[in-house]
Amino acid sequence: ICDFGLARTEELDKTKCMTQEVVTQYYRAPELLLGAHHYSYAIDVWSVGCIFAELLGRRILFQASSPLKQLDLIINLLGSPPLDEIATACDGAKSYIVSKTWRAAKINMLYSLSKNVTHDAAQLLLRMLTWDPRKRITIQQTLENNYIHEGRIRYHSCMCRCCFSTPTGRQYTVNLEPVRGFRYDDSDENFCSMRQAKEYMHKLLTEFSQANTVPLRLNHDSPLYKTFATSQVAQAHELPPSPVAWDKL
Repeated sequence: ICDFGLARTEELDKTKCMTQEVVTQYYRAPELLLGAHHYSYAIDVWSVGCIFAELLGRRILFQASSPLKQLDLIINLLGSPPLDEIATACDGAKSYIVSKTWRAAKINMLYSLSKNVTHDAAQLLLRMLTWDPRKRITIQQTLENNYIHEGRIRYHSCMCRCCFSTPTGRQYTVNLEPVRGFRYDDSDENFCSMRQAKEYMHKLLTEFSQANTVPLRLNHDSPLYKTFATSQVAQAHELPPSPVAWDKL
């Protein structure tokens, strides 16, 4: 996961409303689609689950043209949620769910994603793609899951550089967790405000651009140059779909 264009900072105060324009639509957790005013890292677990399913099936799991249709695709797979599992949804969203024809979950669809979908893989997917964010598996629990552990063993069996084969067998490293080649920069944890973070980012970008000796050359004769020079914002078709205005439905 590398695109943080629609990312948001953590908000510990649950009385404050958080924006719903977060996460690319296809990977947006149901609590966001249902108008929740506060959410947690559980939305990231849902996104990873969608990506996991996409890697297995080689296609986007919930690919819809609008947030409402996105919600319908989720219901089609996971079934209609009981109201206690969408407790954070706004009243309009709850009414919409209740008005829909009840649907049973189609869990077997996960096994049809690929011939490589094992029972452990499907069960992990189900725990990541759960309606209720409080019941959704956590990142730490995911890392301790049997499917992920099996992946570590396979990686260290033939692909890693920290283990090696000998005439008597494979010699494994003591720690099977990936080891980064450089120290993690945690300086951002010392920021006291968003402004300070922006100033730091601006400083980094300025230093990087000055260090880059390759000049930027624009073709002023290009038929697209005038459009480029006068453009300031993304076009309508480039913008992410807006959240559903549940109070107006």
